[in-house]
Amino acid sequence: MTGNSILLDTNIISALLAGDAVIANNIDLAVKVFIPVTVIGELYYGAQYSVQVQKNINNIDKLINSYEVLKTDNNTAKTYGTIKASLRRKGKPIPENDIWIAAIAKQYDLTLITRDKHFSEIDELNIIAW
Repeated sequence: MTGNSILLDTNIISALLAGDAVIANNIDLAVKVFIPVTVIGELYYGAQYSVQVQKNINNIDKLINSYEVLKTDNNTAKTYGTIKASLRRKGKPIPENDIWIAAIAKQYDLTLITRDKHFSEIDELNIIAW
């Protein structure tokens, strides 16, 4: 899964759902768009914690129908372990969910689209900030 195939982080999807036209235009230019299952969990959490619970859940459900959701497996877990150990050796911890997101990006050789700078601590992870 290479080329112009991208993996969306939670902050990018949140911006998309908030109507960010730059995000929408950039997504339209991608050949293939994926969302990690971890991001879906973060979005559902945010929806449950919001004022407009059902509206936000409906928006997430539409995303799931529009883009392929990549799930974790044994290979993801192995990559997760490698990333987390590397970050610990560097003394540069990042949030657990973000390690899972990075593991999926690396496993499928996808460019991660994010606004979180801490992903730059992960070796050989392709990142673009929109």
